[in-house]
Amino acid sequence: MKKIILILTALFIMLATTACNTDKPSILFNKNPITKENVMDYSTVFKPNVRIYYLVLIPKKIHSRYMYIQIIKKDNSYERFGYKLYWANTVRLKDEQMYYYDDYIVINEPGAYIMKVYSKDNPQQPLTMAQFFVRE
Repeated sequence: MKKIILILTALFIMLATTACNTDKPSILFNKNPITKENVMDYSTVFKPNVRIYYLVLIPKKIHSRYMYIQIIKKDNSYERFGYKLYWANTVRLKDEQMYYYDDYIVINEPGAYIMKVYSKDNPQQPLTMAQFFVRE
């Protein structure tokens, strides 16, 4: 009887503490305009003065329809510590863009960059972030 209770307790604890995988927001970078055919050809290293196409995937609907996108440059050659805001934009999502947003940027300064995406619903917590590099 003790073994059955022990097994049931262990089974209950396993089920209660097992985490479920949920879809998380993400950012994909690409050297070409993003389509269904090349969405998996992503890259994180780009040359200066070329278009960097990006796709922000949002599995949960953003109720306010506004996103804040920031690009932060790591401001030294060691690629850590000092940061500066390089670019920022506020985007209003259209009806057909409720679960994604795509666009491009052009960066002319080599360095390490971080793209952060915020929702107007919670502007203190980033939805997602990704790092990319611009190198000659």
